[in-house]
Amino acid sequence: MAIQRLDNVGIVVEDLAAAVAFFVELGLELEGEAMVEGPSVDSLVALDGVRCDLAVVRTPDGHGRLELMRFRSPASPAAGPAQPVNAFGIRRVMFAVDDLDDVLARLRPHGAELLGERVRYGDSHRLAYVRGPEGLIVALAEQAA
Repeated sequence: MAIQRLDNVGIVVEDLAAAVAFFVELGLELEGEAMVEGPSVDSLVALDGVRCDLAVVRTPDGHGRLELMRFRSPASPAAGPAQPVNAFGIRRVMFAVDDLDDVLARLRPHGAELLGERVRYGDSHRLAYVRGPEGLIVALAEQAA
């Protein structure tokens, strides 16, 4: 087998502290923070003069990670953070949660906006999509009792 696991998903943000606070409130744990730069980073990402602050947050089970990145240089190109869920590219990240209503209430002070409505998906789940930091769509799934 060639692949061992999905290690992380990278998300570029403008406000790193707000993004970290949002995902910590969601229930992820801050694994670490760093600033990366130098020739090897430039070569890896095919950009010149990279200076990037990053934070890694992980799910409580330790299996899922997000790498949140803020590029100090070069400047990130303008992009529309309010793209709809059907736009090309990575549009959302989904998390399984214990209590959908509680999570939504805790995320609202961190800028989360409910997209659409909370729905029951058959007999298996309650689902909701929220727009979080930097326009990222976060899907939440509560397993039905």
